[in-house]
Amino acid sequence: MGSELLYLSRADVEKVGLPMAEIIAAVEAVFREKGEGRVEMPAKIGVHPAPDDFLHAMPAYVASPRAAGIKWVGNFIKNQARGLPTISGLVMLNDPETGLPMAIMDCTWITAKRTGAASAVAGKYLAIKDAAWLAIIGCGVQGRSHLEAMLVQFPTIRLVKAYDRVRANLERFVQEMQATHGVNMVAAEDCESAVRNADIIVTAAEILKHPTSVIRPEWIKPGAFCMPVDFDSQFTPEAIGAMDLFYTDDVAQMVFYRTLGYFQGTPAVQGDLGEVVAGKKPGRTSPAQRTMAMHLGLAIEDMVTAVRIFEQATIQGIGTRLPL
Repeated sequence: MGSELLYLSRADVEKVGLPMAEIIAAVEAVFREKGEGRVEMPAKIGVHPAPDDFLHAMPAYVASPRAAGIKWVGNFIKNQARGLPTISGLVMLNDPETGLPMAIMDCTWITAKRTGAASAVAGKYLAIKDAAWLAIIGCGVQGRSHLEAMLVQFPTIRLVKAYDRVRANLERFVQEMQATHGVNMVAAEDCESAVRNADIIVTAAEILKHPTSVIRPEWIKPGAFCMPVDFDSQFTPEAIGAMDLFYTDDVAQMVFYRTLGYFQGTPAVQGDLGEVVAGKKPGRTSPAQRTMAMHLGLAIEDMVTAVRIFEQATIQGIGTRLPL
């Protein structure tokens, strides 16, 4: 310890095979820690090579389990057309006692899985308990991760309606996810037909500063839980304003993003999910409430996922030891 670090490639991280249920439990626990004020996590800072592309630095310290480090992550929306991942980057873990680097690992898998897990935790507190119909808008990596996480959190789901503007992506998603999960998958003809009557609505398309939002309030039934992973790129301000409960994962970051030009015209949030998980703010109190959690993505989620991957990789002998 202290003279070398563990390097984990994307293949190494995937080989560890951390189960989604374990990630969900870890993320719920760290939300509670956040709600109790036991984490340190400054707002993201970043650079923007193009208006809708960014590279973000995301540091965090978590007291339990003890984890400290930083994620350096990029989101480049044209990468899909280039045959490259939209999201890529690295996580570095540091020893909380000495500050020395312990591990560097690819963050692609981590980002996908912890984001789905965080949405599942939000659903636990804000969705109806017997949710049966899931809508997924955007059939990329996050669409897959969210389907996996929601099926773990809500075994009552019997129907998944999906929509993507690229028909080939939609058809491939439906075919692959039907084979993987065995749930009834339907390719919707448009966004509205996927969303109407859904108990849970996940939107996971591109994050855009100046979006052309389409989801209107009349599409969202009473009792629905809405989980935008793509900021307000799909939900109109009117739809967001119609929510009975409107939370985010971090209020300070929401305020910060507004200064960058995002979330223009959307109402103020009522609190953050850490407060809900810690019992300081109410979750769903009525089956008729329309609820939303705006997911911005938190470094604490990365840290608690990465530290478990590091521990399991060490036990399993996965990865490459590099000298400092």
